[in-house]
Amino acid sequence: MTRKSGTLGLIAGLGVGAGIFYYRSLVSAHLAEGLSPHIIMVHADVREVMGLAQARQKQRLAQYLAGLLRQLADAGAEVATIPAFAPQICAAELTELTPLPLVSLLDAVVAETKRRRLQRVAIVGAQVTMETELFGRLQGVADIVSLPSAQMERIGAIYAGIAQNESASPEEVATLMSAARGLIERGADAILLAGTDLSFVLLPQAIDFPHLDCARIHIAQIMRELAGQ
Repeated sequence: MTRKSGTLGLIAGLGVGAGIFYYRSLVSAHLAEGLSPHIIMVHADVREVMGLAQARQKQRLAQYLAGLLRQLADAGAEVATIPAFAPQICAAELTELTPLPLVSLLDAVVAETKRRRLQRVAIVGAQVTMETELFGRLQGVADIVSLPSAQMERIGAIYAGIAQNESASPEEVATLMSAARGLIERGADAILLAGTDLSFVLLPQAIDFPHLDCARIHIAQIMRELAGQ
């Protein structure tokens, strides 16, 4: 007999491919643990979210996300999460507005960085995530090895395309892999794959450098929360 887990509210649409990846992974994780999935989803406007994040309009973004979280709460969600990095720019502001407990993507990544005792890390993901160095959350945890600005813009553009198209060309995958290897050569202990869309583009079996798959780390933390661990 399957056991009931807590009811999860998931803000989807940031982009669609990442939302599908999270949904499939969460359902699989529930079944593997003998739990019956209870997941409620609401769709966000990725254009609205990314525009506000890039403009650093943190309060407006927090208000927008809080409205979506209210819909999830009204539908019966007990805990919620946002499976994307860019919205985390307003994490502090959202804490004051959210009607639901949140399973934080940033908290999960920072905790794993500490657990692995990583001293120097590099970030690959959306441009706003790289520019803000994971929104300042790694200060005092690990030193950051950064990409040169032109290369950062190129990687950011590739990531934006992946989020929009739900895929990457072989050339784009090669560019991402080359950038990551270069950061390791410059002294990074590991690459933070800090873009949830990267999880279905850069498959674990194909990655040949030390890394943290931040989406999978987040999913594991969500399951711990739902199982009451």
